[in-house]
This record gives sequence, structure tokens and C-alpha cells, in this order.
Amino acid sequence: MLEKQANTLRFLSADMIEKANSGHPGVALGLADMLTVLSYHLKHNPKNPQWLNRDRLIFSGGHASALLYSFLYLCGYDLSLDDLKNFRQLHSKTPGHPEIFTDGVEIATGPLGQGVANAVGFAMAAKKAALLLSDDIINHKIYCFCGDGDLQEGISYEACSLASLHKLNNLILIYDSNDISIEGNVNIAFNENVKLRFQAQGFEVFEIDGHNFKQIDEALTKAKNSLKPNLIIAKTKIAKNALELEGSHHSHGAPLGEDLIKRAKKANGFDENLQFIVDEDVKLRFESALELGDLEEAKWKDLLEKSGKKELLNELLNPNFDDIKYPDFDFSKDVATRDSNCEILNAIAKSLKGFLGGSADLAPSNKTELKGLGDFVEGKNIHFGVREHGMAAINNAFARYGLFIPFSATFFVFSEYLKPAARLAALMKLKHFFIFTHDSIGVGEDGPTHQPIEQLSTFRAMPNFLNFRVANAYENLKAWQIALKSDLPCAFILSRQKLKAINKPIFGDVENGAYILHEEKDPSFTLLASGSEVALCLETAKKLKEKNIKCNVVSMPCFELFDKQDSKYKAKILQGKVVGVEALSSNELYKFCDELYNMQSFGESGKDKDVFAYFGFTVDKLCEFLLRL
Repeated sequence: MLEKQANTLRFLSADMIEKANSGHPGVALGLADMLTVLSYHLKHNPKNPQWLNRDRLIFSGGHASALLYSFLYLCGYDLSLDDLKNFRQLHSKTPGHPEIFTDGVEIATGPLGQGVANAVGFAMAAKKAALLLSDDIINHKIYCFCGDGDLQEGISYEACSLASLHKLNNLILIYDSNDISIEGNVNIAFNENVKLRFQAQGFEVFEIDGHNFKQIDEALTKAKNSLKPNLIIAKTKIAKNALELEGSHHSHGAPLGEDLIKRAKKANGFDENLQFIVDEDVKLRFESALELGDLEEAKWKDLLEKSGKKELLNELLNPNFDDIKYPDFDFSKDVATRDSNCEILNAIAKSLKGFLGGSADLAPSNKTELKGLGDFVEGKNIHFGVREHGMAAINNAFARYGLFIPFSATFFVFSEYLKPAARLAALMKLKHFFIFTHDSIGVGEDGPTHQPIEQLSTFRAMPNFLNFRVANAYENLKAWQIALKSDLPCAFILSRQKLKAINKPIFGDVENGAYILHEEKDPSFTLLASGSEVALCLETAKKLKEKNIKCNVVSMPCFELFDKQDSKYKAKILQGKVVGVEALSSNELYKFCDELYNMQSFGESGKDKDVFAYFGFTVDKLCEFLLRL
């Protein structure tokens, strides 16, 4: 029966890929035996894919999606045979790589290695949840299928290095070790001893034949009872049971072909003339998850009722953002926005039980320590070490877990190291906050390697993502209030240096993305700026007024929110000749501006005031520029 179940998964996957004329059959056929046995260990409820205490199943190699969808269909999730037949088609529930709109998909993976880090994040989130709600309420496992490519990616090193530190014995990585890469045998680029690597990182490591049902079952049983994070090295054959393509790298990313599939089906006792074959006995075996999952969830609900933790769980699931006790700021004082952000961050963390996060070893510099709130697991400060990419992917899993609101912090220039995970946060619309300090050439003495110039432009280009480059504590506070109630990931781009105090809005506000700070009747110019350049524009407008040149000044803390405003609002904001002023590359501002006063090169090392002056970000230089227009 196990063999029949596994082959059913194989041929469903092969038929899906063949019909789509696109996909990755090799991994689907190679992992079918592992997934079949795992189905007998997996605690889940297809009737309620969001049940909190379910085991999490992650495919870090998202190209194995045909296998995942076949499994979800057979188990009784909200997928039909027609959905399988619509694999990789526009608007289908079965896209090429898993996305979270498909029931049973825990997280969107795609770029290799992301899912490994996500799995570590889910395991960390489960440990924290168990501490808050008790081991009886949260006692599930995290299973993650990964391959050679995942383990070659640096992000997997980053994340797995934290797994032992936090004693994540709820983590079970299943390594599909088939010795094959797209270009040929894996040893052309990867010959390290994976077992020793993971043992050095503190993992329990099991080595098995990935097609031997007994060995698979024994390894999973031992891993479930282990006191360490676990790696099961499963030696497999890519495209198992695909006749002459078994073991070949040619099976990785192209359909097997109708003739080969027919011959393979016949060789394995299936009707070669039928596609999408599912015998009733196989369907019944997989669908036992429906009854078992229902029973497990019913027992869990009973435990929850008796535990006295139901109120806390509801608070974690439904945080009240209106109850946050924000700090009172003196908006007349000069203050670095990393400092105002520190006070806001701590106020949120003290008010919301599920708010937590950390920095890539920069908390003292980017002012993100949650004071008096302890270190993870017991507390809320997660020390990620110098692991930006792993940090962001781990926090994506925290955001997906259902109980937590995470933040990831680093210097803005190092946001490049976490961009793939930030992009996936945007794709999934996760409530995940990114705190990027030390923005622009204001970083000063550390020089151009640490002065972000083009980073904000790339984040502004990302769909489903809000970026707040704030000019003072008022904007910072309003930005957080907007962000917490948004359904999108958000970034806070903050200054290292003190920013000059500015006046309050005259027309519009932060929630509009841009608002008027200084207004003249029939202005010749509108100076549009963000962050540290807003005060510069106010001083420039004042000086030009002495020359009878009228300027409006607009602060634009959020490009994306301003872009969503209607034409009437934009027309009020954008009067006269509009000049964008940012100490960044900022070419996207041409969407609103006639001219830009921005960076045309990388920065220089020196005191921040000297660097700003060298690149012309002074009142006199900006006045000269405007007078030439």
C-alpha cells in the first residue's frame, strides 16, 4: 500500500507537469516515498488549515510544488482534480511555486534556502508560543523538505546556526540528497560533508535510504523524540521509477514526456492509458487525515478550554492597537529618528504581547533593544547575530505563525542582504516590520560602503510594501500607527544624526503619504523632500522668500501612500515647478517632480555636515540650483 500511495503521488505529479508542459518532475518523483511515510506522522487538519497546533510542512524547494499539491488534494484540502489539471495556469490555485492563497501551503518559498530559514522561524515561534500558552497547547513539529541547492545557499547556514542555540528539537529537516544539480552531478560544485556540518551546528543527524519505508519511519520516529534539532539525510534517486530518466539531471526541470510516463505507469502496475489516476483505497488512506485531524483538534480545544489560556490566545490573535501607550514627544527638539523610534518601539512592545524582534547584531546602534523585556526565548529581544538574510526569513515565519508581530533591524545599507526575504514578505502581505537606520550620506565617517544611496529606490519599486522615511518624531509616531493597522510589510528608514525640528502639517498628513509644511499663494516652486532634507527645504524656502521667490515645502514620508492619493489631492500638494530633494538616488521621484536635487554618485567619508556640504545639500547650494531653473 505504501508503494501504491507513493506511486500515486508520483504519477499525479508527472501528469500535472505533462499537462502543463512545464514543471519539475525529478524532485516530485524522488521525494514521494518520504512524503508517503511522513503522511502517517503528520498532525494536521485539512478541514481547518489554520489550526494553531498543527504540524507545519514546508517545501524549501518550492519547485516540488506538483508533489505538494498532489498530497494536499489526496489528504482532503480544498483542491480538486481540476485544480491539479490547471497546474501552472493563470489564476489557478496551483501556481508553479507554492503561494499562501492555496490551503495547506504554510509559506511562499521559491528562492532556494528561504524555506529552511522559514522552518527555523516556525520552530522558534512554536517554542515562544509554548512558553506563553504551555507545552500542552503548543507541541507540534516543523517538517521541512530541502535539497542540495537549499543547503548551498548561505541563508541556510545563517538560520541553522541559530537552531541549536535555541534548542529547536521541534525542527525536522529532511534533506533530499540525490547528488544531482541542474548542471549535472552535484559534486561539480558541492562536495562538503553535510553530516559533519550539521553535527558541528548541534543537530541530530540520521542517514537513511530515502526509498526504504522502514528506515524512513524509524528516522521520523527518532527525530520526533530527539532533544536536538534534526536533519534526516535521505539518499534518494531523482525521478524515482521514471525508467531511463531515473537518476538523471535531465529530469529536473522538464516534463518526462507522454511515452515515458505511459511506460513507467505500466511498469509500476498502473493503467498507462489513464491520467490523474487515484484508486479509492489510496484516497482513503490519505484522507484519514480528515478524521484524525478533526479528532486531534477537538482534543486540543478541550485542553485549551481547561488551560485558562484562552483569553491570552485571543489577545495574541487579535491585538488591540488602540490601547498602545505611545510616548509624548517635544516636537520642538532636534532628535535623530532612530532615537524617537526607540521610544515608540518600546511602547509597542510593552503593550502588545505578540510584538517581538531583533537586530543583526546592531541593537545598540540602531536603538532597537526592547528594554527590560528579556531575551528570546523567555523575552522579546531576538539576537540574530550578523545574519540579515536569515533574520528576515525567520521573521517571515514568525509573521505567518499567527500569534506574533515581528521586526527585523539593521543598517539601511545592509538591507541588500535581506532583500529576497523582504520581497517574499511583500508577496505574502505579511505584517513584518523592517527598521533601517543610518540612512543616506548622513552616516558620515564610515564612508560610501556604509552610506545607502540607491536602497530606498529599490524598496519603493517593490509592490505591497510601505516605506516611511520620516523627518521627525511626529512622522515617526504617525507612521507606526499607520503601519500597525496596515496589512502590508513596512520599512522605517531612520537617521543616525539628529534632525532639525520642523513644524506640523498645514494641509494633509502622514497617512496621505505627503503633506504641506509651508505654504505660499501661487508658489513658483514646491520642494518635495523626506527625512533629513525636509528641514533643509524649509530653510531654503525661507531664504528664497527674502528674494521674493515663493516656495511650498512638502514632506513626503511615504512615497507609496502618496501615490495612492486622488488627483485632486496631488494637485494641491504639487504646485508650481516641483523639485524633489533627497540625499539619495531617488529617480523614482520623477513620477511627481519636474526636477530632482539628488545624489549622482556614491558618498564620501567625513563628518556628516561636511559630507552634506560637499554634495551640495546646503541652503546656499540648493538656492543656487533653484535660481538656475
